[in-house]
Parts: sequence; structure tokens; C-alpha cells
Amino acid sequence: MRSVLFPDVAARCSGMLPVSDLHTIYWEEVGREDGIPALFLHGGPGSGLSRSHRRFFDPGAYRVVLFDQRGAGRSVPVAETRENTTADLVGDIETLRRHLGIDRWLLFGGSWGSTLALAYGQQHPDRCLGFILRGIFLGRRCEIDWFLHGMGLFHPEACSRFRNFLPEPERGRVLQSYGTRLDDPDPAVHGPAAMAWCNYEAACSTLRPEQPGQQPVPNPAATLALARIEAHYFAHDMFLAPGSLLDGMSRIADKPAWIVQGRYDMVCPIRTADTLARAWPGATYVIVPDAGHSAMEPGIRAALVRATEEFRCRLRG
Repeated sequence: MRSVLFPDVAARCSGMLPVSDLHTIYWEEVGREDGIPALFLHGGPGSGLSRSHRRFFDPGAYRVVLFDQRGAGRSVPVAETRENTTADLVGDIETLRRHLGIDRWLLFGGSWGSTLALAYGQQHPDRCLGFILRGIFLGRRCEIDWFLHGMGLFHPEACSRFRNFLPEPERGRVLQSYGTRLDDPDPAVHGPAAMAWCNYEAACSTLRPEQPGQQPVPNPAATLALARIEAHYFAHDMFLAPGSLLDGMSRIADKPAWIVQGRYDMVCPIRTADTLARAWPGATYVIVPDAGHSAMEPGIRAALVRATEEFRCRLRG
């Protein structure tokens, strides 16, 4: 079975969809108009789309819908946290589904995308063909605390840079201090804070650190969107009631699912994926032994492509 990404393809169609008086989201489709409907949900929250996200699906079999969530990527206004909650994003998915005339679709999401896929699926189970989830994040306070403090157990240099960006008196309230800077309208204030936040996350996201020169040149707007929106969601416990996603598993437990998890994922540790797999006995649970968090690590990439190919066979009959 295929284990490498599919070739890069152009979007077949795209558009801007108003979802509130404030927000308009960018969406695009790739693949066959009559293909298996699938929705790609990016991470962050706030990270936005990249062309590589299209390549997990066979364009000859799938109709893949991708969109930039509120405040991210090409959606406008960029880095906007007002009217930006999990419930808002779940509502946007339904608005987009109706706009495109899709009855049911396969949900594909990693990291925060896995959280959003579960939140949407539990609210709209009849609209879901199944789930492919990677780097599981359930939005619990313990997982947020791990991101802010626990990753330093394995990445002390990155954690020190993250904390030491702040004045010493503020290092005991990392989230609040970063949030204040990220929300400041002055680029001289929010720009360096956003870069420090994103550098910390990037340093912990792969099993082997990227070599100098491999990292893309930072885009200030994209960096601010990721850092500001992520801190906004963290400060509000991802706008989820404690334990709500695990409590709601009965609504989707009969749906087919793949859970793909890197053994050495430091951003979303494997314990969370294991917890979800135990609550979803029918799911295919794949632990990649030589991978961290990033979807583009070879073993993760291969497992995700195998998952979309398995669903292609299942859903095409």
C-alpha cells in the first residue's frame, strides 16, 4: 500500500465565505468533484493551511475541502481573537458544509485539528463518515500546562529561551505575560513575543531538530496568528468544558477511525492518544516508533497516507 505523499495538485476551486459580521474564511477544494468528501482541519489553533496538506489524499478518489480557521492563513481579519471560540469554529464547519452541498464527510485533523474534529463530530455525528486523527490533543488543562511547562523536561534549552524572553518577575505567569504582549497592537511588542512563542513550539515538534537553513523564512502575520490565537485558546481552556470530549465519545464511538501517534511526541504526549484509543475500542491505533509531533515526519506521513487509502477502499466499497 502507498506510503508516500501524493503529488502536489492545484486547487480545483476556492472562495471566501463570510461566517459572521467580523470573520470571513478562506476555503479550497482539491481532487474530484464526485470524489469521497473529506475535510482537512489544520492545527494550532491559528496555524493555517499549507500546500502540503493537500497531499495526504489521492486526488483521483477524494474531494478534499480545506479551510483556514478564523484569524488564520488567508482568512480575515488575520490574528483576530474576537468571536473566535471552539463553538464558532464548529459552526463554521457546518456553514461550509452546507455552502458546498456536502451531506457527509471524512474528518482529518492533527494536534488542534484532532480536537476540533472531535468537537464537530460529537455535535454533528450524522455528518461524519469517519475520522483520521494525529497527535491527539483533548484540550484539557493538564495538556495545556504540559505545553507551557512540561516540554522543558525534554527540551530545556528551548524552554529556557521561551521563559527567559520574559522579564524575571513575569516568568511565574508565562501564559498571561505572553498573552498581554501578543494582544498588544504595536508590532514592536507583539512581533518578538510571537516569534519567541513559535520558535519554542517548533523546537519541540520533531524527533530530530531541523538543521539550520531548513526552516522557512518566518512570515510575521502567520507567526502572530499562531501565537496570539493559540495563547487566546489556552487562556480559555480551549473553550471546552473539562473532560467534555472524552465524555462525548459515545456519540461517535461507532464511527470508523484511525488514531496516528508519534511515540516521542513532545507537544501532545502519547498518553493522550492512548486515553482516546481506550475510549474508542473500534479505532485503528497506530503508534509510530520513530517520530515526534510533526505530520511531515516520515513515519507519521506514511501512516496518514495509509489511513486515507484504507478509507478510500472502505468508502468506495
